[in-house]
Amino acid sequence: MSVERSENEGERGEQVLEARKADHIRINLDEDVASRLTNGLERYRFMHQALPELDAREINTSLDLFGKRLNAPLLISCMTGGTEQARLINQNLAIAAQEAGLPMGVGSTRAAVVQPSLADTFQVRNIAPDILLFANIGAVQFNYGFDVDQCRRAVSLTGADALVLHLNPLQEVLQPEGDVNWAGLLGKIERVARALQSEGIPVIAKEVGWGISPRAARDLANAGVSAIDVAGAGGTSWSQVEMFRARTDIQRRIAEAFVDWGIPTADSIRYVREAAPGMTIFASGGLKSGVDGAKCLALGATLFGMARPFLRAATISAQAVADEIAVIVGQLRAVMLCTGARDLAALHAVELIHA
Repeated sequence: MSVERSENEGERGEQVLEARKADHIRINLDEDVASRLTNGLERYRFMHQALPELDAREINTSLDLFGKRLNAPLLISCMTGGTEQARLINQNLAIAAQEAGLPMGVGSTRAAVVQPSLADTFQVRNIAPDILLFANIGAVQFNYGFDVDQCRRAVSLTGADALVLHLNPLQEVLQPEGDVNWAGLLGKIERVARALQSEGIPVIAKEVGWGISPRAARDLANAGVSAIDVAGAGGTSWSQVEMFRARTDIQRRIAEAFVDWGIPTADSIRYVREAAPGMTIFASGGLKSGVDGAKCLALGATLFGMARPFLRAATISAQAVADEIAVIVGQLRAVMLCTGARDLAALHAVELIHA
């Protein structure tokens, strides 16, 4: 199927897409859409070191990833784009990310590809020239006309350094307008990953809140992705978001049954680490603090990502986002002092106690 459509069909599709983006922002801000599962990190705790033999001022949270220097292993996760409100949110996120030296992802860039007039709601390079920036496309779109060229366009439109392919079969099947053909995608993901990475564009596979299983991790590693973001259960449940968007009682009742669906973040990190040794892991899904992030790093992640705390802050100001970053990084640094970890390599080696 081609991405080319008639003018009327295109206009209707673009209106639906923009309305859905607006719904997602509103529901995430105003409704209880939390998973009934925890992220699993409460099952782990650090061994406190009363005599760490460290000067906290010398703790180093920096790392290199995809050719960029990051000041901390904190990712402002892919969230939004495609509406006027999303433009302001992305700008505030980007200002804070640039100031803090952190990586950032934008929401699904499909909207910009199919409706170029919305492209500037995703564009933040003019205010964040130095950050590691991720564009974002739903992998299922490869069964609906998207291919390598559309992925290149998503990267080009946003000025991104890498591309996230998000995996969200449960969300799509619950959407009234969802894309439900998930057959034969792995080979297409591999073709995209190999093509883009040959051009120096890393590809990251990401769930959206239900986690990555061992089988999926092996398949994605064999397909050649550069990193996997587990995006496990324990935070925002997109089945609940879609429940609030349901047009009929039947759709609502189908969606509400999945409030406790998915693989908790802590478990998914372990599954990916064991199933795909050497894979770069991003950890997101219900993280609430820098302590949670530190646990993810000790479990084997390279970055930890958060979305909801930053989304709310970004509706206020860039300074509000910067304040959230300062809290989270401050918590991470406190963990590092109290575990005797001078740098991230040392934190990765810290043993967690299984509670």
